[in-house]
Amino acid sequence: METYMEEDMELVGMGLRISVSPVQIAFYILLVMLGILGNAIVIGVIGKSVYVERGRGRNSDIIIINMALSNLLVSVMRNTLLVISDMGLELYSSKEWCQFLMGVWVWLRSVNVWSTLFLSAFHLQTLRRVAPTIAALRGPRGAPSVLLLNLAFIWLLNFVYSIPAYIFSTNGNVNSTETLMLVSSTTRPLLGCVWNFPSSFSGLSYATTSMVIHETIPIILMALTNLGSLYTLYTHGRVRTSMQDAPVIKRVPAERRAAKVILALIMLFIVSWGTSIISVNYFNYNRGSSAEFLLVIARFANIIFIAMSPMVLAVGHRRLRSFIKSVLSH
Repeated sequence: METYMEEDMELVGMGLRISVSPVQIAFYILLVMLGILGNAIVIGVIGKSVYVERGRGRNSDIIIINMALSNLLVSVMRNTLLVISDMGLELYSSKEWCQFLMGVWVWLRSVNVWSTLFLSAFHLQTLRRVAPTIAALRGPRGAPSVLLLNLAFIWLLNFVYSIPAYIFSTNGNVNSTETLMLVSSTTRPLLGCVWNFPSSFSGLSYATTSMVIHETIPIILMALTNLGSLYTLYTHGRVRTSMQDAPVIKRVPAERRAAKVILALIMLFIVSWGTSIISVNYFNYNRGSSAEFLLVIARFANIIFIAMSPMVLAVGHRRLRSFIKSVLSH
């Protein structure tokens, strides 16, 4: 009876600690550095243009800044700590700090997902405007309040979602390991912080809800919005020869280039995030012989989008290309 009570009191979230090789550590450090540097450049370069050209600021630039900001915060608040942990420095936090950090990690990762979806949805909505006015084409003066309210709503709603992560987190010990994984938060213990749900059922329920709401649904919506954007561009292209003077037709080449960049971003996100979902949930619900290998894959899948998205943006964004060329030329 005493043994049963002791087992029942154990933290939900202990059981497997994965090991990483020096090559994996070096590659992960490189990706983290790329993520921090690349997203900081995106925020600085595009943010400066939005501030300077207030009268002609583009809404898409504001959304890109928001996405890059969420990428940067995830890298700084979590991925840098993972690097420190991998290098052998054992750090452990109090229960209060673990609650704060786990809540922030879930919040930032969830914002990252919905910010990326918002970029795709906004571009589709822009393409669907059949005949925008000249003022709309040039862009509103200053940052539009509706757009900023939508972005603020994304951050606020995901903050509410992260509250259970704050409540059901605690500090473990040197032997603490992770058996309950959440895609939007963590694939292994960090700073001794572990999940402490009342039961395995409630923990898996929260993990499943997280997977559906913050992983599966956004990926499906991203795929649908990008298909809609490509179809809209295709229909515009068909009538281009008969309506050469229409404002929306004149914008087709530029919007097509933007669509390719956004499509590449979303495809990169779907591949990296989808790989993480499959790997983590295989571990949560199956625990087969490949569990440890898939957790390593999930760990790198979580950082690939953050590290590579600035490079994709640099290919298609004129100001980023100009900045990189100027840096390389000097």
